[in-house]
Amino acid sequence: MTIEITEIQGTGACSIGHAVGDRWEVDSALVPAGICGWAYAAMLPFLQPLRFGGSFPWEAEGEALVCCPDPANPVVFRLRVTD
Repeated sequence: MTIEITEIQGTGACSIGHAVGDRWEVDSALVPAGICGWAYAAMLPFLQPLRFGGSFPWEAEGEALVCCPDPANPVVFRLRVTD
């Protein structure tokens, strides 16, 4: 599974320095090195179903878009199942 930042709303700046295009590979239940813990906590309810073949009716098959909880500068992450 791949996590990729597709957009940073608000001012366009993430407070911990993430940038559009940053990517992480997820191959276990461990938090990928360097990713914001708050953002990962927001993604977890979407990551686990996708990792085990689930899907969401409002998203493309094998994908989900999730925002971090920063209300002033939401970072948008695309979660994508990869082969």
